[in-house]
Amino acid sequence: MATFTTYGTPEPVLLELAESARARRRGLLRREGIEGALLLSPANSVHTLGMRFAVDVAYLDRELRVLAVRTMRPGRIGLPRPRARHVLEAEAGAMERWGVRRGVRVVVRDG
Repeated sequence: MATFTTYGTPEPVLLELAESARARRRGLLRREGIEGALLLSPANSVHTLGMRFAVDVAYLDRELRVLAVRTMRPGRIGLPRPRARHVLEAEAGAMERWGVRRGVRVVVRDG
């Protein structure tokens, strides 16, 4: 399991990596929640069709800098973000607590 931090994150956040096409398609579907976050890579858009809870979505560029953060309720389709290469997902409200906002760089660490 990996972790990530930002300048505003007091301690590392658990991070699941979805790097295969199958893992990206599955994402957070059929889950009741998530401890930490899920990084979809590569990805530039997401949907919440079939999701059971609202999520915060952070769109990241090549350098893992946050381009935008949105909260999506279940049953929504997000538009693709130009320049986005990765998407970070977590339960609604988590990104604000972790300091993930536009312009912040996310640092990912393995193990």
